[in-house]
Amino acid sequence: MRLLLAEDDHELVSTLRKDLQGAGYAVDIADNGIDAEYLGNENIYDIAVLDLGLPERNGIEILRNWRSKGNPLPVIVLTARNAWHERVDGFKAGADDYLGKPFHVEELLARITALLHRSSQQPGGKLSVGGLSLDEAQQKVTTEDGHSHALTGIEFRLLRYFLLNPGKVLSKSQLTEHVYDFDSDKDSNVIEVYIRRLRQLLGKDCIETRRGQGYVFRDGA
Repeated sequence: MRLLLAEDDHELVSTLRKDLQGAGYAVDIADNGIDAEYLGNENIYDIAVLDLGLPERNGIEILRNWRSKGNPLPVIVLTARNAWHERVDGFKAGADDYLGKPFHVEELLARITALLHRSSQQPGGKLSVGGLSLDEAQQKVTTEDGHSHALTGIEFRLLRYFLLNPGKVLSKSQLTEHVYDFDSDKDSNVIEVYIRRLRQLLGKDCIETRRGQGYVFRDGA
């Protein structure tokens, strides 16, 4: 899953980036409002964490502009301004959740997971599709027969994206965009290697190849 972190506190960014990557997210950074708004409109992110106090363009304006264009990107707002009316302004502008500074990283990670599940119409807790259960905290998957398998970082990101989009045709380029960040070497052919690994772990029929279209994670795999 790919996350946009829009925050101008470089010390906080350094800490959050490591924690978010450790939790299995590909992370891109925007340290001003103009870049944040532009990147958020690129349709490559699964979620955004947006500071309201960005320079050049504030978070409320960014949110309003995204929503006015029909951009459904799930957004968690961060702010040091914790007055109730500012929280209301954020929700009215289109925020999905709100977290005041300072905060514990564990709470942010929990809110990100919960929002991703809601946005994909998945129930809370572990991601479960077709007899498979993904433990997002431990980054391991349990198959229908009860066997658990630890996943590498890319395997985890890829499987989580499939499980949040079961039954949908996902192109190779789409998978690449949502698994890697800007700093990664994006070779779409490598996706085939990781899909092959997931099939070896979970069964060859769990991911269907649609020739000329992409891949589908089968609900009943």
